[in-house]
Amino acid sequence: MKRTALVAIVMLAVIASGVSAQSTTKGMALNGATGLITTPTAQIGWERTANVGVDFGYHVVFDDGNVSHLPKVTVSLFRKGEIGVAYDSIDTRDDGSAFLIHGKFQFFKEGVSAAGVGTNIQLIDTGNDDINAVQVYLVGTYGGAFFGMPAATSVVFGKTFSDVVADGDIDFSMGFELTLFPQVFRGYVHWINDFANYSYSILPSGNNPGNRGAYNTGIRIAPLGSSQYKFVIDALLTDLFDDNDRAFSLGATFGLGVN
Repeated sequence: MKRTALVAIVMLAVIASGVSAQSTTKGMALNGATGLITTPTAQIGWERTANVGVDFGYHVVFDDGNVSHLPKVTVSLFRKGEIGVAYDSIDTRDDGSAFLIHGKFQFFKEGVSAAGVGTNIQLIDTGNDDINAVQVYLVGTYGGAFFGMPAATSVVFGKTFSDVVADGDIDFSMGFELTLFPQVFRGYVHWINDFANYSYSILPSGNNPGNRGAYNTGIRIAPLGSSQYKFVIDALLTDLFDDNDRAFSLGATFGLGVN
């Protein structure tokens, strides 16, 4: 089933590569980076309208009776880079918690399309032991359209370094953001998807790719058209095809840009 989902995402990504896309919502991934769900994009939170921008975000994850909270903050600098931190309460574990520190630098941009490098530093307290991990990645995002609806597809290749991750494991994910029926919803409603063999953390809440990978999907709503303010709402299903790991998440991002 997950192989079918991956093939479907790849096919949609190829189809969506033909036409220039409009601007995306630039909402937050679960770890706080500008991105989809677990997949960061090559875009910066404030790369068009502000030299400095601050995004405040929050996601709550409902996972089989457990509720985890992920507040986060990200600062965008000079339309080229961003750095931020998120806190994960990891309520599936007694006394567990994690700090996730992320950074991204965009070295190429043309329209919606962009390329960048990034990192996700994970400082995890399981309640018994401390586990650290560092992910480094290369990400590309390119614009297109699918049945006339603007889309942006992102692909990530990376590596996570940790005592609990095999030396030969390579991180990969692919996802897209599709503006749903822009003439009807005025560009406010977006469908986001990603398929990844890694998560936002090596000890995630409600999103455990394990051996099969994880397909995540959801709706992202961006009702503000302002160039100075950002408000984004997420309703997500994570690891949709695994019965034991499937979870539901709600989130929001509020941002302010300063020229």
